[in-house]
Amino acid sequence: MAIAGEAKSKLIEDFRRHDTDCGSPEVQIAILTTRIAELTEHMHAHKHDFASKRGLIMLVGKRNRHLRYLMRTNRDSYQALIKRLGLRK
Repeated sequence: MAIAGEAKSKLIEDFRRHDTDCGSPEVQIAILTTRIAELTEHMHAHKHDFASKRGLIMLVGKRNRHLRYLMRTNRDSYQALIKRLGLRK
């Protein structure tokens, strides 16, 4: 379940650090958060889809690793990002 091209471009545009940025931790975390939200909705409808459940768990782990990296390297950006995405309430 991939994100549509224009939706992904919009995420990159919203979260990038500079004009040519497309792979900073902020962008990657935003993309992963969107994919996690889509998979969560899918899992509500299809409770016995264990392959998607495994993929969801893997995405959450990957996002947590990116968040830990960002917290370790740039605390201000981390705080702004989790507030903007609504994570860690």
